[in-house]
This record gives sequence, structure tokens and C-alpha cells, in this order.
Amino acid sequence: MKAWLNGRLVELGEAKVSLFDSGLQHGVGLFETMIARQGRVFALMEHLGRLRDSAAALRLSQGLRIGPLARAVESTLESNALENARIRVTITGGDLMLAPGSSPKDGATHDPTISIVAQSPTNYPSELFEAGVRVRIADGRVNPLDLFAGHKTLWYWPRLAELQVASAAGCAESLYFTTANTLASGAVSNVFLVRGDCLVTPMARGEGDPSAVLPGITRARVMALAAEVGVSVAREGRLTIDELLASDEVFLTNSSWGILPVAHVEARAIGGGTVGPVTQRIRAAYEACVDRETMDGTADDDAPYHDE
Repeated sequence: MKAWLNGRLVELGEAKVSLFDSGLQHGVGLFETMIARQGRVFALMEHLGRLRDSAAALRLSQGLRIGPLARAVESTLESNALENARIRVTITGGDLMLAPGSSPKDGATHDPTISIVAQSPTNYPSELFEAGVRVRIADGRVNPLDLFAGHKTLWYWPRLAELQVASAAGCAESLYFTTANTLASGAVSNVFLVRGDCLVTPMARGEGDPSAVLPGITRARVMALAAEVGVSVAREGRLTIDELLASDEVFLTNSSWGILPVAHVEARAIGGGTVGPVTQRIRAAYEACVDRETMDGTADDDAPYHDE
């Protein structure tokens, strides 16, 4: 297996970063996770565009060029001979020993560390999608006024800790509420409620009120596909626990599992405690979209590899 690290492909065992890298030392960094099918990466430019925008907004890098980075992602996929894959792109603040104001040796310059890893995808049991999952309410809360909330940063320890608690309770995910007790997202997902013929999702960063919600790539595709299955979409900033529990259906989205139905929130059944018809239609439309774009290259035509 090979990884892409700072401009070149290297054997996985030779892919090394400095112990002084700011990602290791202080969690300074961002990442994107995406999937590939049939040897093509789904929504590649959308993922990298979000990475570029977050890097600029958080002052990690002002000059991230996503065209060359997209080609590096594809090269990593090809070099590992993977048709279907899970791909992660990580960018950190780089080596602290080379930071501005220090005295780098041998003319070295301070640059971010960028890595790309491709591996076999996670195979989720089919019953998760057929019967739905149980989720819990996270113990922690998110702060909409946190300038780093709503970005995919390396600071994932709180979320991973919530997932450990969820797993121990027989749940697949934890749902975060804000400090004002309004629904935000899952630990690693976006959340949608179904009310009749309408999808309702919490507002994400950049959509209105200050928000701690990541503008998910899968979330955006679901909203774009909604009309195909005869539903409308509403973005709401103040969804309560009562509205969550009263939903006809609930589902979660992320790039790894796509659409994951929720049958129970802790002890409370959602709808009839089964996967509802709107969720089924949305999931079918999304899977068809992924297959269509990765099989015929539609995404490449719609989003050419440029940096504008």
C-alpha cells in the first residue's frame, strides 16, 4: 500500500511526519473523508472545496490548490489498485520547528503537511439500513459561537468519546444538541427529520444563524435530490428534543454510510420503529446518484479540476 505525503507517493511504512508536527502536538489540522466506487471518487471537488474554504477561514492555509490535490487523490487510489475505497485527506499546520520566526536549517520553508490515504471501504451490515439503528442523546453540548465548530478539524476526541459511550449502550450514533438545547448533528453525521412530505435539517455553518453544524457533502446531495422523491426541504435553527421525538422518520448522513435510518432515539421509537418510506426513497435516490456519477464520470464533467 502507498500513501501520498507532501507531494509524492511513498510506501505506507515510509510515510512519516515530524514529532513536532502541529497536528500531533496540538491537533492543528483539517481532514476530509470520501468514498470511491468503480475507481472514481464521489463528490471529490465538493470535499476538497470545503477543505480549502475551512483552511482559509481558520488561517491554516490561504493557498490550498484543490486541482492538483484532486489529481493526487486519484493517483493514490490508482497506485493502490482500489476500485472501491475509503479515502482520507489530512492537512496539518506542519512542523513547528519550521514555523515562521524560527530558524529552519538548510533553507527549509514552513509548509502544511498534507497526506492522502486510501484503503478498503467499511462494510456495514445490511440490517442497519433495513431495520434502522438506535441513537442516544450526547452528554456533551456544542457551542454555535465557537468559530471552529462547523469545520472538520482534527479535534475529534470528544466525538469519538461520545461514540464509545453510544456503542456501550447499543447505539450507533450520538446526537448533539447545542448549549441552547437545540438539535445540531450526530457525532459524525448530519441529521434529518421527516415531517409528512418535508425534510427538516438543522442549519449548518454559513446558512444563517451562528451554527456548530458541519455543512455535510452528503447532506447537500440529499437536499438536492429531495425533489426527485417528492419532498421539500426546510433548514431550521431551533429544533427541540420534542420535535425530534415527534418526527415521522429520522435519518443520518455522512460519506461513509450514505443514508442511515434511525428507528429509535434511546428508548423512544421513531414513527413505527421501522425504516420509513421517505427514508427508503431518499436512500435509493442517493445510492443511484453515487453509482451514476462514479460509473459514467458525470461529476468530472460538472466539476473540472480547477481552483476557482
